[in-house]
Amino acid sequence: MAELLYRLAKGAARRAWVVVGAWIAVLAIVGAVFAVGFQGLSSSFDIPGTASSKVTDRLADELPDFAGAAGTVVFHAEDGALTDAQRSEIADLVSTASDLPDVATVTDPFAAEAERASQAQQLADGRTQLDAARDQLDAGQAQLDAGTAELEAGQAQLDAARAQAEAAGLPAAQLAPLDAQQAQLDAGRDELARQQATLDDGRAQLEQQGETADLGARLLELADGIRLVSADGSTATVNVGFTVPRLELPEESKQAVVEHFTAEPIDGVEVGFSTEISQGVPKILGIGEAIGVGVAAIVLLVMLGSVIAAALPLVTAIVGVAAGVLGVLSLSGVVQMASVTPVLGVMLGLAVGIDYALFVLNRHRKQLLRGVELRESIGLAGGTAGNAVVFAGSTVVVALLALNVTGIPFLGLMGTAGAICVAIAVLIAITLLPALLSLLGLRVLGRRARARIGQADAVATPTRAMPTWRAVVTTVVSVGLLLVLAIPALSMRVGLPDGASEPEGSYGQRAYELTEDAFGPGANSPLLVTADLPGGLDDAAQLRAQVDVAETLAGREHVAAVAPIAVSDSGEVAAFQVIPTEGPSSVATEDLVRDLRSMPPIDGEYALGVAGQAAINIDISEGLVGILPIYLAVVVGLSLIIMIVVFRSLVVPLIATGGFILSLFATYGAVVAVFQWGWGAELIGLHTTGPILNFLPVILVGILFGLAMDYQLFLASGMREAFVHGSEARLAVMQGFRAGRSVVIAAALIMVSVFGGFIFAEATIIRSMGFGLAFGILVDALVVRMLLMPALMHLIGRGAWWLPRWLDRILPDVDVEGAKLERTHPHV
Repeated sequence: MAELLYRLAKGAARRAWVVVGAWIAVLAIVGAVFAVGFQGLSSSFDIPGTASSKVTDRLADELPDFAGAAGTVVFHAEDGALTDAQRSEIADLVSTASDLPDVATVTDPFAAEAERASQAQQLADGRTQLDAARDQLDAGQAQLDAGTAELEAGQAQLDAARAQAEAAGLPAAQLAPLDAQQAQLDAGRDELARQQATLDDGRAQLEQQGETADLGARLLELADGIRLVSADGSTATVNVGFTVPRLELPEESKQAVVEHFTAEPIDGVEVGFSTEISQGVPKILGIGEAIGVGVAAIVLLVMLGSVIAAALPLVTAIVGVAAGVLGVLSLSGVVQMASVTPVLGVMLGLAVGIDYALFVLNRHRKQLLRGVELRESIGLAGGTAGNAVVFAGSTVVVALLALNVTGIPFLGLMGTAGAICVAIAVLIAITLLPALLSLLGLRVLGRRARARIGQADAVATPTRAMPTWRAVVTTVVSVGLLLVLAIPALSMRVGLPDGASEPEGSYGQRAYELTEDAFGPGANSPLLVTADLPGGLDDAAQLRAQVDVAETLAGREHVAAVAPIAVSDSGEVAAFQVIPTEGPSSVATEDLVRDLRSMPPIDGEYALGVAGQAAINIDISEGLVGILPIYLAVVVGLSLIIMIVVFRSLVVPLIATGGFILSLFATYGAVVAVFQWGWGAELIGLHTTGPILNFLPVILVGILFGLAMDYQLFLASGMREAFVHGSEARLAVMQGFRAGRSVVIAAALIMVSVFGGFIFAEATIIRSMGFGLAFGILVDALVVRMLLMPALMHLIGRGAWWLPRWLDRILPDVDVEGAKLERTHPHV
């Protein structure tokens, strides 16, 4: 591999303009493909096959009107209650919003509240009418009872008269008047029976109407906490339903809603939009990111002492980012792509692009100072440092591609996108960078440095190993520090950011805050609950089933209100809106979702399903937490194999992996302390805390492990190089450490600067990713690689390089240090 990379770098140096032109052509092609293939990004996340997605699929079949995306527009009077004029203007906006793209329904809050009041009044009037009708029925029944009594009395008299006539032996002709009277009595009795039947029918209908009214009143009572206009009249909420599901809702449709309701501001009225509408694609680059790159440039300038040399890694990194990110975005028309996918590509592309170029450039500069000819030095740098870059990049690519084993599409795509950007950074480091080095010649050295070409190295090679007591103290202190930092990780909660974590003053944050103030925290986390009904129920039976389900739901802990939404045309699915007592990120809401899902069918026949944004977030979080141990095992296993091949040792890979696990959990602890507990949150402008981004722990595993192994490779390969060249094991540790520490420190500071720039992004998702990666690199590079790893290597001594003979025979010799180049290229 080293010889191949030597030839590749030297060939690129000879044909510099051809290589530069080829990369320019690549950029042009990628740009053209991007212009044609880019179809937008999604600000939503989902995992197929979850409980909530199954409910959503069922709704799409049975109640398609409720399967689409939904959001809210919040209007708030800045001074007192909304005036009639303000209400009228809001109503006008609502009436014209249904023509917006992908909008299915828009609810007028004032009309809805008026309808609610009308329903309540109708129920009250109905109860009055029912009571009056009952009184009429009771009066009619009394009249019938009196008539029946009269008939019975007349019948008794007639029977007595007939008995006397028959006892006197009167002829039949004289009994005829009695028969006529009997006929009249029978006719009266039949009429009373008819009237009684009519009265009974009326009473039955009345009872049925009364039951319906009682059930309706009960449902209205259970839904009392669900309102669209606040009690003080200062806040109104407009519900917007879309025709397409949340994951398929175009950004243009959401922005059309925002523009419609903000194009002509209403005097004295503030407007906000829930995150389902307001949350768009975050900016990939901003001021913070530019500052981070600027700090990286300063680090490069201080280390290299030349503006041209310092600019070179930045230029190649930017080229790599452009090629990688544009290429990835070109695929958005083929696969659904989350908005953070290109952000991850930018983060990694900039960080590793600068670092990998720095490693090769640093080696080349040292060789030039020793008097090596320009193109020979470029080839040697490619065969040595370039070889290390290839294997270092391989560990990062493996770790990122392994995200696909999680079975979570958006996470696998993020990993693939990041891997593509890292692979391009490697390709640029071994092709474009050598070409540029050839064109720049000796200008990569400052004037003072060029004056020292051919002189002996200024840095003396260490002749003594570190004291053993220092190694022991360093090990104990380093491990203790990492364990203390990891303590907060024990209380980690994961989720997706809600409106409260949106940038302060943004539409999403204001909508969340106004809704919570006016309607309670649960209004920001409505749940959509479905109940399976037996087919063939009549209207009355369906209503009774709805009340049974609603009462059961309302009786659960952490439920504030329940309202029936609809029953499907098939009569087999009923949908309910459930308002929790707490917000979407609260433990109480999580407990409520799990409680509802664990319930047996209500009355033994009404099985429940739970969906809604809060439930979807919980499903995604549980899926990601469940896959984390498997992913960690896969990444560590694959990377252990790579490191065993590279270092030809069993102990060094174990030290590297153990140190990484310590730094990983220390990073988890720091993220929890800042983003969940709020420690130092004000220092980074974080105005609210909450659960940790649910896919952040998985992402940190893949990226930090790959980058940690980069630094492990550049330090440990120097130690191995000194060891195989005859230095005593403990002395080789110090020699390799001294040779690589400056470039590793500079590389780590560059990565921390680049990742740290994203801490000040607007989106909380990007903030937490930037902080986690910056802190993880800082801890792993400075504590684990620069302190703990050399100390452990010193304490283990020669045993650190132990490898069974049978394994040594079957392992390929990758020559990551480029030792084989010595035989043909003595300058190395």
